[in-house]
Amino acid sequence: MSILQALDIIFPTALFMAAPLIFAALGGMFSERSGVVNIGLEGLMVVGAFVGIVFNLTFADSLGSATPWLSLVAAMIAGALFSLLHAVATITFRADQTVSGVAINFLATGLTMFLVKNLYDKGQTDRISVSFNKIDIPVLDQIPLIGKWFFANGYITSYIALILSGIVWYVVYKTPFGLRLRSVGEHPMAADTMGINVTKMRYIGVMLSGAFAGIGGAVYSTIISRDFSHATISGQGFMALAALIFGKWNPLGAMGAALFFGLAQGLSIMGGSIPFLKGIPDVYLLILPYVLTIFALTGFIGRADAPKALGTPYIKGKR
Repeated sequence: MSILQALDIIFPTALFMAAPLIFAALGGMFSERSGVVNIGLEGLMVVGAFVGIVFNLTFADSLGSATPWLSLVAAMIAGALFSLLHAVATITFRADQTVSGVAINFLATGLTMFLVKNLYDKGQTDRISVSFNKIDIPVLDQIPLIGKWFFANGYITSYIALILSGIVWYVVYKTPFGLRLRSVGEHPMAADTMGINVTKMRYIGVMLSGAFAGIGGAVYSTIISRDFSHATISGQGFMALAALIFGKWNPLGAMGAALFFGLAQGLSIMGGSIPFLKGIPDVYLLILPYVLTIFALTGFIGRADAPKALGTPYIKGKR
């Protein structure tokens, strides 16, 4: 296998592995831009992955080709509703946001596995038979080299994730809603004096994070794993959080970081079939995405300035 042939495998794999991370990172951006730390992205992805698979298995026969799309919608709604637990705990009752996020992760894993064992009488669900098909983007797939790498033999969810990153960037930086969201994350007291409802904006931010993370989890389970078990989502939520920090809480930066982590995940999967990586022990390739995540979270790769009010509960009238 030549280097070009290897790249024909690596880049498409990186693109579809990055899609779930992009969705979850964009969700985390909404929450953290509003001032609420959301370590619970992992748990929200677990809920989305579970609901996406169960919905698909339940309605595949009756819904046909619409099943994968409606599975994502169901996962989005489930993620948004589940994130309300985090919102109520941290915004209304001013609980520690880190502790609440960790609790969300444990609760999601325990609850979904309990439901799986009760619904399927085993430790994992059945495999789905209806999912998204690979597509080529007309015209763009004819571009020399780049077309084959990025616009051919890919999943539509990957392209939606890339386009959505641009839309979210526009919403956050170019619309009144985005200005209000960022203001409650930077200086909630000043936002409050300007008539912005800080509590409402933070609730919206957290629920959007749940919706996007739910989609990310469903994309991973319905396209990559094709079933759900305790190991379906294993660190992807933390990778998405690392991508958000690595991207400096900017939607486009988070997308770029997610693509980088997706490449690392792709290499960990396909490395054994690539000639110039065959000499590297498999264990090194498997731990590569997690090592990069640790580096990003510890600030090893550049400095990232978080929103100034991130992690600080807002008490109206308190200076």
